[in-house]
Amino acid sequence: MTKRVEFYFDVGSPSGYLAWTQLPAIASEAGAEIDYRPILLGGIFKATGNTSPAEVPAKGRYLSMDLARFARRYDVPLVYNSAFPINTIGLMRGAVAAQQAGQLEAYLDVIYPAFWAQDVDLGRPEEVVRCLREGDLDAEFLMRRTQEDDVKLELRQQSDAAVARGLFGIPTMFVGDEMFFGQDRLEFIREALAG
Repeated sequence: MTKRVEFYFDVGSPSGYLAWTQLPAIASEAGAEIDYRPILLGGIFKATGNTSPAEVPAKGRYLSMDLARFARRYDVPLVYNSAFPINTIGLMRGAVAAQQAGQLEAYLDVIYPAFWAQDVDLGRPEEVVRCLREGDLDAEFLMRRTQEDDVKLELRQQSDAAVARGLFGIPTMFVGDEMFFGQDRLEFIREALAG
């Protein structure tokens, strides 16, 4: 049986971005697969009564500093998006549409860096289209799919299922039934996959 790490994400989370930059290598080391689970963080917050760390000014300032430390440790770019926070429902519907089309990893290879390394305002649909085209994805197809009922329903159902499983924030990962919250838990994931 193939080892697997389930990765629940919303592209609007800088912590989720950092986890995304590291998970492929961790999974590869362990001979594991990543099961990508797009969900809507705003819906998770609403359902669980949780809030963004940015809503607590001191916590938000500390988290920004701490995530910059991790980015240096991981040797990856991290630029706080000047349009942050944005409503990510369109982007996450795009993730679902890309996943249904077998293109999720290519989609994330475009969207995550645009958001967290290149300071692109992905709240503007024309910028999303531009980025997708530059990434050789069918932007018109994916943007059209974000408006279709089956995509909307799947994102809602995945988000509801995530809450039922105990999620309260992003990134959340599972190895088997063991839950790990936060990109700062990646070493525990490495250990769980090795065990």
